[in-house]
Amino acid sequence: MSFLLLCAASRGTTAFHPAISKVATQSLRSATTRLYQSSDSSDEYDYDLLVIGGGSGGVRASRIASGHGAKVALLETKLNHGVDPYYSAIGGTCVNVGCVPKKLMVFASRYPGEIREMEGYGWKGATEGTFDWKVFLENKNKEITRLNNVYQNFVLKNAGVEVIEARGSLTGPNSVAVQTTATGETTTLTAKNILIAVGGWPFKPDIPGIEHAITSNEIFYLEEQPKRMVVVGGGFIALEFASIMDGLGSDVTLMYRGDLFLRGFDNDMRTHLKEEMENNSGIDVKFNTDPKEIRKQDDGSLLVIDQDGNEIECDSILYATGRKGKIDGLNLESAGVHTENSFIPVNEYSQTNVPSIYAVGDVTDRIALTPVALMEGHRLADTVFGGMDRPVDHEFVASTVFTTPEIGTVGYSEEDAVEKYGDIDVYKNRFRAMKHSFPQSETYSLFKLIVETKTQRVVGCHVATDGAGEMVQGVAIAIKMGATKEDFDNTIGIHPTSAEELVTMRTPSYYYRNGQKVDKLE
Repeated sequence: MSFLLLCAASRGTTAFHPAISKVATQSLRSATTRLYQSSDSSDEYDYDLLVIGGGSGGVRASRIASGHGAKVALLETKLNHGVDPYYSAIGGTCVNVGCVPKKLMVFASRYPGEIREMEGYGWKGATEGTFDWKVFLENKNKEITRLNNVYQNFVLKNAGVEVIEARGSLTGPNSVAVQTTATGETTTLTAKNILIAVGGWPFKPDIPGIEHAITSNEIFYLEEQPKRMVVVGGGFIALEFASIMDGLGSDVTLMYRGDLFLRGFDNDMRTHLKEEMENNSGIDVKFNTDPKEIRKQDDGSLLVIDQDGNEIECDSILYATGRKGKIDGLNLESAGVHTENSFIPVNEYSQTNVPSIYAVGDVTDRIALTPVALMEGHRLADTVFGGMDRPVDHEFVASTVFTTPEIGTVGYSEEDAVEKYGDIDVYKNRFRAMKHSFPQSETYSLFKLIVETKTQRVVGCHVATDGAGEMVQGVAIAIKMGATKEDFDNTIGIHPTSAEELVTMRTPSYYYRNGQKVDKLE
């Protein structure tokens, strides 16, 4: 048996595309229990699983498949991170130019805020000092190199996965052209099934001077820290980098073409973060603003001109205006794989319209989060190689926006819950956490629970505070298990913590009945 994997990361709403055969899905369900009882394909194909690209979803799928007894190889264009030519390497976007180095930057950016509050606690003479961009990058690069090695030589090789430094492209439903990175030589490898998991790539609009803009790839390899930076976008990537660079001492202007950023998140959280940014950061937030031209000036600085002709000078402009599937060069048409824009539609088993070809991660345009890609890859391997029936599950996925303050969220926003259930009870509280109230900082936290009225199940939790991500990860377990408001109420809080607010909010702030907001019930 053979299985070919082309690796990625992830995004998430699961739906059958008309081009995806329901018959093929039913065949997949019935075939999994007998897939590895036959041996007639071992000589027909080179591998049970051939992985092209070592991102989160692909690495997990290959490791789990190998554990189920599959013969697995993984193709990744680079085994060590760096600028040219792909930025990413083994470990994917998350390890190389995503979650990991970004979180290291988040840690670095928060020290000045800690120091500013020290005097209120009695510490005299503390100063922020000077941030050394070069030292940080040197240490960051060492850490990413270490992780590249861990993924290649421990996670994969110890699992019995063959790792090949090469690029892959389809030549049919069961074959892949493999171009070796070191020599450029091309050979062909075959597999019983193919999994495309090649991830995503930052999108930049076609405006004059866009070649001067950077993305979330280049930011991790800039030789100098920009003193003045414009960040364009309203999603979590844009907000995180705006917050990071502000914390590191850059003068930051955030431009977003809409009225309020973080579209799709709970509106109270969006508004709260806006207020915190305006009151407790140096970020100049400009809504309803969209750059129309970027000019490079004689001194090397950039001039950003918006739709109204307003001009802002900066040293760097970062675009975080969305990502697209990284399907260029995959030759998907050779196998007849259906695409929508740059993404690949799949069913709940991550199967494309071609029965032998699957896709997981960002390239499928579901939920673009590393843990989601891990789940998709794991469940795919269990289903195809482990004889299990494990469709993907994208409900109640927890996530965090690593701004300052953080936003942790799981489940439905107030707006989505009203649309889905009609009747909900909303609990929320805004307050100054002890850590910030003592030194007289005007920094506020916001906690919010969404409860379905009929069942009293907690269907949403949204938190904006220090360490919100760590907090919500634990809450997500309870919500995923179906915890009710009574379960929360019966849980004894840990005092004094901000998190105890989740189990001490007793009275709803307001209600919705038949989709209409009600302040009090009669």
